[in-house]
Amino acid sequence: GTTSRKSLDIADQIAFLGINLSPTSSWESSTLSLHTPTAQLDSALALFADVALHPSFPANEFERVRKNRQTELLQLRDQGPAIANIAFPAIIYGSAHPYGLPLIGTEGSVKSLMTADLQSYYQTNFRPNNATLIVVGDVNPAQVEQKINALFGNWERGDVPQLNYSEPPKSGTTTIYLIDKPGAAQSSFRIGSVGVPRSTRDYFALTVMNTILGGSFSSRLNQNLREVRGYTYGAGSRFDMRRAAGPFTASAEIVSAKTDSALLEFMKELNGIRQSVPPDELSRAKRYLQLQLPANFETTQQIAAALVPVALYGLPLDYYNNYVQNIERVTQADVARVAQQYI
Repeated sequence: GTTSRKSLDIADQIAFLGINLSPTSSWESSTLSLHTPTAQLDSALALFADVALHPSFPANEFERVRKNRQTELLQLRDQGPAIANIAFPAIIYGSAHPYGLPLIGTEGSVKSLMTADLQSYYQTNFRPNNATLIVVGDVNPAQVEQKINALFGNWERGDVPQLNYSEPPKSGTTTIYLIDKPGAAQSSFRIGSVGVPRSTRDYFALTVMNTILGGSFSSRLNQNLREVRGYTYGAGSRFDMRRAAGPFTASAEIVSAKTDSALLEFMKELNGIRQSVPPDELSRAKRYLQLQLPANFETTQQIAAALVPVALYGLPLDYYNNYVQNIERVTQADVARVAQQYI
């Protein structure tokens, strides 16, 4: 809701204009996305600006969303993969670090929230000097800037507190944590540690290395655990790179009877990637990353989404211009070095 529109009014106008208007929150940012036909741009931008600048957080809507979230949290208690997803970061980061808590909150944190908390957070963080606007489409830059200035020109700047992340705990010896889930038909594997921030100089080497290990359908983990062994519908790994060091996670849902066998295969692949990678496997991983790039820029929505990390993490504006060349520069020695350092 806004100060002049109820949530149902907003929904009606979205349907009438044939647009999409959606807010999302992630680890590092809150995003309000608008997708509109150019013919409806003026009306759509007016609605976009109203939602961005004049939220009202009505008590009845807040309570509805809070109850939905509480129900969702209760449902997650009975889902093995969800239990694993919550437990894994809590173990490697601890509860004192923000990355150790689930993105959707906890039963305690959701219960304690009040509308005043939302209003305070909005007033503190939603400022023009803490925001980036990305516009992609068949539009004239000068005209768009004029329209935006008319709608957002009075948005007041303000002091935004700096986020400071505490150092996550150092990794110790390899430890296995068992969470008992009676009657579960499968075991949820989460293997890993604290990884790297998005600012790492090893980004491209890690991207190539992880593509080989678990970042594609033809990766070692998936080929072994799914195609050869038949233990799972899919196994993979990823580096979740954020402002601070996000987690490295190798994961799969494994048929319960093969839990012990799967662990051995996981560890075999995690140790194996630390050895020299054959040239043909390295070349395939590079081609996979390079040739899929154009498909990420087919629509205006995809282009806008691709530019979000450029703004969020301060990437160079020619990041995508040089992406293919930077992937190509990764060598066997680079892959071995980052695997030995981070896996």
